[in-house]
Amino acid sequence: MSVKGAVERDGGFTEFVVGQRASLVRVAALLLGGDRAQAEDVVQTVLTRLYLRWPRLRPDSVEAYARRCVVNAVTDHRRSPFRRREHVSSQVPEVEAPDAQDRDLSSMTALLARLPERMRVAVVLRCVEGLSTAEAAAAMGCSEGNVKSQTARGLERLREMFPEHARDFV
Repeated sequence: MSVKGAVERDGGFTEFVVGQRASLVRVAALLLGGDRAQAEDVVQTVLTRLYLRWPRLRPDSVEAYARRCVVNAVTDHRRSPFRRREHVSSQVPEVEAPDAQDRDLSSMTALLARLPERMRVAVVLRCVEGLSTAEAAAAMGCSEGNVKSQTARGLERLREMFPEHARDFV
Protein backbone atom coordinates (compact mmCIF):
# COMPACT_ATOMS: atom_id res chain seq x y z
CA MET A 1 0.00 0.00 0.00
CA SER A 2 1.31 3.45 -0.88
CA VAL A 3 1.90 6.10 1.75
CA LYS A 4 -0.94 8.17 0.31
CA GLY A 5 -3.31 5.18 0.48
CA ALA A 6 -2.33 4.49 4.09
CA VAL A 7 -2.91 8.13 5.06
CA GLU A 8 -6.37 8.13 3.40
CA ARG A 9 -7.25 4.86 5.16
CA ASP A 10 -6.09 6.16 8.53
CA GLY A 11 -7.92 9.46 8.05
CA GLY A 12 -11.21 7.75 7.23
CA PHE A 13 -10.85 5.35 10.11
CA THR A 14 -9.95 8.11 12.56
CA GLU A 15 -12.97 10.11 11.45
CA PHE A 16 -15.20 7.08 11.99
CA VAL A 17 -13.77 6.41 15.47
CA VAL A 18 -14.17 10.03 16.56
CA GLY A 19 -17.78 10.05 15.39
CA GLN A 20 -18.93 6.59 16.51
CA ARG A 21 -16.81 5.38 19.42
CA ALA A 22 -18.99 6.87 22.19
CA SER A 23 -22.11 5.28 20.71
CA LEU A 24 -20.40 1.89 20.42
CA VAL A 25 -19.19 2.07 24.04
CA ARG A 26 -22.70 3.01 25.24
CA VAL A 27 -24.23 0.01 23.42
CA ALA A 28 -21.54 -2.32 24.75
CA ALA A 29 -21.98 -1.00 28.31
CA LEU A 30 -25.73 -1.55 28.18
CA LEU A 31 -25.25 -5.06 26.83
CA LEU A 32 -22.61 -5.85 29.47
CA GLY A 33 -24.75 -4.82 32.42
CA GLY A 34 -23.17 -1.39 32.85
CA ASP A 35 -19.55 -2.51 33.09
CA ARG A 36 -17.96 0.47 31.34
CA ALA A 37 -14.41 -0.89 31.65
CA GLN A 38 -15.38 -4.12 29.89
CA ALA A 39 -17.33 -2.09 27.32
CA GLU A 40 -14.20 -0.06 26.58
CA ASP A 41 -12.21 -3.29 26.17
CA VAL A 42 -14.82 -4.80 23.86
CA VAL A 43 -14.99 -1.68 21.70
CA GLN A 44 -11.20 -1.47 21.54
CA THR A 45 -11.10 -5.06 20.28
CA VAL A 46 -13.80 -4.28 17.74
CA LEU A 47 -11.99 -1.15 16.54
CA THR A 48 -8.75 -3.09 16.12
CA ARG A 49 -10.50 -5.71 13.99
CA LEU A 50 -12.33 -3.00 12.09
CA TYR A 51 -9.08 -1.19 11.31
CA LEU A 52 -7.61 -4.33 9.80
CA ARG A 53 -10.66 -4.75 7.54
CA TRP A 54 -11.12 -1.04 6.84
CA PRO A 55 -9.94 -1.02 3.18
CA ARG A 56 -12.46 -3.77 2.30
CA LEU A 57 -15.49 -2.17 3.98
CA ARG A 58 -18.12 -0.21 2.08
CA PRO A 59 -18.50 3.30 3.51
CA ASP A 60 -22.29 3.05 3.55
CA SER A 61 -22.27 -0.06 5.75
CA VAL A 62 -19.44 0.65 8.20
CA GLU A 63 -21.70 1.75 11.08
CA ALA A 64 -23.93 -1.31 10.76
CA TYR A 65 -20.89 -3.58 10.51
CA ALA A 66 -19.37 -2.01 13.64
CA ARG A 67 -22.60 -2.48 15.62
CA ARG A 68 -22.76 -6.10 14.53
CA CYS A 69 -19.16 -6.56 15.63
CA VAL A 70 -19.97 -5.06 19.06
CA VAL A 71 -22.94 -7.40 19.54
CA ASN A 72 -20.81 -10.38 18.53
CA ALA A 73 -17.89 -9.30 20.72
CA VAL A 74 -20.18 -8.92 23.75
CA THR A 75 -21.56 -12.41 23.12
CA ASP A 76 -18.02 -13.78 22.80
CA HIS A 77 -16.98 -11.95 25.96
CA ARG A 78 -19.84 -13.49 27.94
CA ARG A 79 -18.82 -16.96 26.76
CA SER A 80 -15.15 -16.48 27.58
CA PRO A 81 -13.90 -18.68 30.43
CA PHE A 82 -11.45 -15.91 31.38
CA ARG A 83 -14.38 -13.64 32.27
CA ARG A 84 -15.58 -16.07 34.91
CA ARG A 85 -12.36 -15.96 36.91
CA GLU A 86 -12.18 -13.91 40.03
CA HIS A 87 -9.58 -11.17 40.01
CA VAL A 88 -8.01 -10.66 43.43
CA SER A 89 -6.27 -7.42 44.28
CA SER A 90 -4.56 -6.24 47.43
CA GLN A 91 -5.78 -2.68 46.91
CA VAL A 92 -9.24 -1.25 46.50
CA PRO A 93 -9.58 0.25 43.02
CA GLU A 94 -10.26 3.94 42.70
CA VAL A 95 -13.80 4.62 41.56
CA GLU A 96 -14.81 7.95 40.12
CA ALA A 97 -17.97 9.62 41.32
CA PRO A 98 -20.84 9.07 38.89
CA ASP A 99 -22.25 12.12 37.15
CA ALA A 100 -25.92 12.54 36.20
CA GLN A 101 -25.48 10.80 32.86
CA ASP A 102 -23.80 7.81 34.55
CA ARG A 103 -26.67 7.58 37.08
CA ASP A 104 -29.19 7.53 34.23
CA LEU A 105 -27.13 4.86 32.47
CA SER A 106 -26.81 2.78 35.64
CA SER A 107 -30.56 2.85 36.31
CA MET A 108 -31.27 1.89 32.70
CA THR A 109 -28.65 -0.84 32.92
CA ALA A 110 -30.24 -2.23 36.08
CA LEU A 111 -33.59 -2.47 34.31
CA LEU A 112 -32.10 -4.06 31.19
CA ALA A 113 -30.00 -6.54 33.18
CA ARG A 114 -33.19 -8.39 34.11
CA LEU A 115 -33.83 -9.35 30.47
CA PRO A 116 -32.36 -12.38 28.69
CA GLU A 117 -29.46 -11.47 26.40
CA ARG A 118 -31.27 -11.52 23.03
CA MET A 119 -34.18 -9.46 24.37
CA ARG A 120 -31.75 -7.00 25.92
CA VAL A 121 -29.88 -6.64 22.62
CA ALA A 122 -33.12 -6.06 20.71
CA VAL A 123 -34.42 -3.50 23.21
CA VAL A 124 -31.10 -1.62 23.32
CA LEU A 125 -30.71 -1.49 19.55
CA ARG A 126 -34.34 -0.56 18.85
CA CYS A 127 -35.32 1.62 21.81
CA VAL A 128 -32.06 3.09 23.09
CA GLU A 129 -30.09 3.41 19.86
CA GLY A 130 -33.18 4.06 17.73
CA LEU A 131 -32.24 1.64 14.95
CA SER A 132 -34.83 0.48 12.46
CA THR A 133 -36.01 -3.11 12.56
CA ALA A 134 -33.86 -3.92 9.53
CA GLU A 135 -30.75 -2.32 11.05
CA ALA A 136 -31.26 -4.14 14.35
CA ALA A 137 -31.79 -7.43 12.49
CA ALA A 138 -28.54 -6.90 10.61
CA ALA A 139 -26.68 -6.14 13.86
CA MET A 140 -28.16 -9.19 15.60
CA GLY A 141 -27.82 -11.54 12.64
CA CYS A 142 -31.48 -12.57 12.68
CA SER A 143 -34.76 -11.87 10.92
CA GLU A 144 -36.76 -8.67 11.29
CA GLY A 145 -39.62 -10.70 12.76
CA ASN A 146 -37.29 -11.99 15.46
CA VAL A 147 -36.25 -8.43 16.31
CA LYS A 148 -39.88 -7.33 16.50
CA SER A 149 -40.89 -10.20 18.77
CA GLN A 150 -37.81 -9.93 21.02
CA THR A 151 -38.37 -6.17 21.38
CA ALA A 152 -42.08 -6.55 22.12
CA ARG A 153 -41.49 -9.34 24.64
CA GLY A 154 -38.63 -7.44 26.25
CA LEU A 155 -40.68 -4.28 26.68
CA GLU A 156 -43.63 -6.27 28.01
CA ARG A 157 -41.40 -8.05 30.50
CA LEU A 158 -39.96 -4.72 31.66
CA ARG A 159 -43.50 -3.32 32.10
CA GLU A 160 -44.46 -6.38 34.19
CA MET A 161 -41.33 -6.30 36.34
CA PHE A 162 -41.36 -2.54 36.85
CA PRO A 163 -44.94 -1.24 36.69
CA GLU A 164 -43.80 2.06 38.20
CA HIS A 165 -41.72 2.64 35.02
CA ALA A 166 -44.33 1.29 32.59
CA ARG A 167 -44.82 4.63 30.87
CA ASP A 168 -41.04 4.81 30.20
CA PHE A 169 -41.21 1.66 28.06
CA VAL A 170 -42.90 2.96 24.93
